[in-house]
Amino acid sequence: MLLKTILIRLLSTLVTLFGVAVVVFVLVRVAPGNPISMMLPPGATDQDIANLTALYGFDKSLPEQFVIWMGGVLHGDFGTSITLRQPVANLVLGRLPATLELSVMALIIAVFLGGLVAIVGARKRGSGVETSLDLTSGAVLSIPDFLWGLIFVLLFGVLWPVLSISGRIDPSINVDFTTNFYLIEGLLRGRFDVVGSTLSHMLMPAMSLALPLAAMIALLLKQNLKEILLQDYTTLARVRGFSETSVILREALRNAALPTIALIGVQFTFLIGGTVIVERLFAYEGLGNMAIDAVINRDLPLVQGIVLLFAALFTVINLLVDLSYTLLNPRFRHG
Repeated sequence: MLLKTILIRLLSTLVTLFGVAVVVFVLVRVAPGNPISMMLPPGATDQDIANLTALYGFDKSLPEQFVIWMGGVLHGDFGTSITLRQPVANLVLGRLPATLELSVMALIIAVFLGGLVAIVGARKRGSGVETSLDLTSGAVLSIPDFLWGLIFVLLFGVLWPVLSISGRIDPSINVDFTTNFYLIEGLLRGRFDVVGSTLSHMLMPAMSLALPLAAMIALLLKQNLKEILLQDYTTLARVRGFSETSVILREALRNAALPTIALIGVQFTFLIGGTVIVERLFAYEGLGNMAIDAVINRDLPLVQGIVLLFAALFTVINLLVDLSYTLLNPRFRHG
């Protein structure tokens, strides 16, 4: 049963990715503006434009262009960037680690803060503390991530300048790593100068992305905890002498976390998408920042590669969340 579910989801994932590829390919080509003209100096002749158009294959029909592009994608070739003159695959994979580290850091912060607030709210249910936490969570949730970014820049970059407000790492630090996962490889190599600088640059954008998600997690998890704390087995645990905090942590949290896991998975995909604006705000050298530059410059191969990668991340994450929920929920696992 589980194997059948996995195969069906994998097939739907492939269909989804193909549909995204078709839509993106068509949209970027029907948008106004000629990317070839933007590459050439003002004095370029019509022949220069025609030669460059033929070089990038834009002189062919849309179906022919799509078939050629998809054939390259299936072989790992996403084309060549018009503005940067480098393979799209290398550019995208070079920036992907920065965005993944930022997104995972934001997710860890959101889960920690949201879980802590939910547990405290459930522990103090029916009191003024719970009401205050609910109002605070609602206020935090109503502020978008980019506005949180501006607030953090003002607080910790201007009024109290303790964190770096732009870039991914201090330019004076020499980074000769095998991968672009600065934080992970820095920890493995014992390069704490790299780790410290990376965290200093990452903390504000990560917090900007994490706070709205943390508020959402807190509200949902607290409500689930309150419902489970009314069940008979939690009452039995209290009769056996467990404190209210122990009942929450040992008995209620595991069951209450199941719906929250589904929420986290879905919202994590939106969190990755939210890096586009936040990375631009902090000049963070990630995939989202590159995506904005690609759109501005009408770099069609680069736009296609980035969007297709984002779509692949979204579908894979949703697949993993669905499978995790199935494995963790006994009713689905034994059904």
